[in-house]
Amino acid sequence: MSPASRRAQRAGEPCPCGLRAAYGECCGRFHEGRAVPTAEALMRSRFCAFAVEDEVYLLRTWHPATRPARVEFERDMRWTGLEIEAVTGGSPIHTEGTVTFRAHYVYRGRPGEMRERSRFVRHEGAWVYLDAVGE
Repeated sequence: MSPASRRAQRAGEPCPCGLRAAYGECCGRFHEGRAVPTAEALMRSRFCAFAVEDEVYLLRTWHPATRPARVEFERDMRWTGLEIEAVTGGSPIHTEGTVTFRAHYVYRGRPGEMRERSRFVRHEGAWVYLDAVGE
């Protein structure tokens, strides 16, 4: 199934990012091409892109200096929740910011989580993911 088909199918469902909005009104609109206003919103929309396996969006929102050629999705992985722990900078007036988060998943039937402090910068006017930084 294509990313566009997955987006359309999920439009009315709760957004995987954890905010109280339907996917189509929350992160789905960014996946469709609307501008992302903050680093936190980009973090949430990228988490959702992993959940719906939208490789095109992930690559488009990855800084060209650190972007991989492809995004490989684990077929036995299901992303189940996102917790934002801290945000520095990353507002509409900033040019960089960090978001510390916990992403919850189930892999081959076993729950797990990953924690990361992600760095975001503006590239050609848009927020993009640059890399993960140490705590």
